[in-house]
Amino acid sequence: MKLAKWCFGAWSLCCMAGVSSLPGVSLAQGKAQSPSQELSLPPPQMSGGKPLMEVLKERRTERAYSDKPLPPQMLSNLLWAAYGINRPASGDRTAPSAHNVQEISIYVVTAKGAALYDPAANLLRPVSLGDMRALTGKQDFVKSAPVNLVYVADFSKFKDDDDEYKKFYSATDTGFISQNVYLFCASEGLATMVRAYIDQSALARALRLNPNQHIMLAQSVGYPK
Repeated sequence: MKLAKWCFGAWSLCCMAGVSSLPGVSLAQGKAQSPSQELSLPPPQMSGGKPLMEVLKERRTERAYSDKPLPPQMLSNLLWAAYGINRPASGDRTAPSAHNVQEISIYVVTAKGAALYDPAANLLRPVSLGDMRALTGKQDFVKSAPVNLVYVADFSKFKDDDDEYKKFYSATDTGFISQNVYLFCASEGLATMVRAYIDQSALARALRLNPNQHIMLAQSVGYPK
């Protein structure tokens, strides 16, 4: 049984024994370090929310964020809405993908680190520690948004397509996911903004991506300021 729970908005591990960081890992300022503990999400709530037409009416981009963290349940619901599994028997998702290769991964970046969303296991797999929110975009507001989602395409999943189509399909599939996030945020009263204005090389290094993985977009999510 796991003895720890993840405080998602602050991205710090709060152990029952009162330990404030991952065992054996220090949070050195400005340095990304690699934790190892997988962190379970609450089961996503797949009902409720505002009517679709009202959500479409309220969908918008916002650039000012409160530093209030997202509760664990809200984060779980957000990630499921973005690209979770809505048909468990087949493993199909809430957003389509070309050839159903499901090439997009979502990295969740907060003040304390970055983690990879695993929709099948409904958990976060930490990849690095340290505040790298500023790397998710070149605008100032990204540093204060409690959550920044980074959409990463794995081109190696396309077996029979050339580079042009790999880029086209991945960009299109990322757009579907991003719009899911916009609609979820409109339903839940959250602020969000998607962007491509990113230092992709620096962020790729911080997220420990391999050469086949390509950053497509990033998207801030939080409560309105």
